[in-house]
Amino acid sequence: MTSTLTDRAFAAVLLDNDGTLTDSTAAVNRSWSTWAREYDLDLGRLRGYHGVPAATIVNQLVPEPQQEAALARIGEIEKADTEGVVALPGAWEAVQALGARGAIVTSATLDLASARLEAAGLPTPAVMITADDITAGKPDPQPFLRAAEALGVSPSDCLVVEDAPSGTTAARAAGCAVLAVLSTTPEEDLDADLIVPDLSHVAFVVNGSGVQVTVH
Repeated sequence: MTSTLTDRAFAAVLLDNDGTLTDSTAAVNRSWSTWAREYDLDLGRLRGYHGVPAATIVNQLVPEPQQEAALARIGEIEKADTEGVVALPGAWEAVQALGARGAIVTSATLDLASARLEAAGLPTPAVMITADDITAGKPDPQPFLRAAEALGVSPSDCLVVEDAPSGTTAARAAGCAVLAVLSTTPEEDLDADLIVPDLSHVAFVVNGSGVQVTVH
């Protein structure tokens, strides 16, 4: 399966953030635990939602009259807690190498994504698709379709880098190739053309034909 990616050039690379570029797991867990206690929810009900927009989670777990306030509250809690958010191995090098050929596609809001990137010391690319830009989040393909459109390329010419099943499912539905990292999810749960432990195991080389992927 390695040759599926390494034998071709991509017009662009679409990178997830949480769990792919940044390790925000501890902050995410603290924030959602606090939120769940405030809304008297069993923490077990939050399992399986990694990579899913907060609005989707809130709408599925909180009664309609409370949803607006509940969504605002989790936003407040998460933006206030970036302690321990760091760049994952190879993340800085990937963003720098891709330049204008790269975009971040995250289920977080723009404010939250920007806060986590800043905390991790990572640059913000010119194109970043967040929860504020879409009407349907991962596993729906819309986020990746929007990113490809913003970059002026075809989704079928894009490589998506993800760590969660909701993200790989969205990427497949958008028609993108998929590279997965093993920061949060077991290998058997990821539908990808290539799976690596983290981004330090690959390099993105930008040349006249596009972006090529090498594995090391």
